[in-house]
Amino acid sequence: MVDETLRQDGVGQPDALDRLWTPHRMAYIRGENKPSDASSGECPFCRIPGLDDEAGLVVHRGELAFVVLNLYPYAPGHLMVCPYRHIADYTETTDEEAAEIADLTRDAMRVVRSSSGAAGFNIGMNQGHIAGAGIAAHLHQHVVPRWPGDQNFMPIIGRTKTLPQLLSETRELFAKAWPA
Repeated sequence: MVDETLRQDGVGQPDALDRLWTPHRMAYIRGENKPSDASSGECPFCRIPGLDDEAGLVVHRGELAFVVLNLYPYAPGHLMVCPYRHIADYTETTDEEAAEIADLTRDAMRVVRSSSGAAGFNIGMNQGHIAGAGIAAHLHQHVVPRWPGDQNFMPIIGRTKTLPQLLSETRELFAKAWPA
């Protein structure tokens, strides 16, 4: 939805920018289910490995890192590759951790592509709060599958994000497709 009332700069002149409202993201922005203090032991990426795979939405466990579905996905099948070790910055990874994160990222792309026909991917790490990291205290790499037309009118006009499958079903599909 474009809101014409906000299309003005500080002196009432139109700024030529459209505003697209995405209220479904407010749970994420408000920090729901986010640790209040990184030192308190509430880090979800440290807590998840202690859960069973279904409860934690874990798709695959490696030796130094694991793959988990994003609880607030940008697109269906949005995965994250996380080291087990609680580190914030990519430069803090060991050579072995960096190599396993890269290998798991490639495997994640292959699994998602073969399971759901993803046509492309956005892959990246947001380093620090200022760069957009929702949980800056624990390194995690996003693997976001993309399809033609996946950002259609639904989230923009209908203010609805369509996820065609429950997260638990997506986790099971990807876990079964993961290479041995």
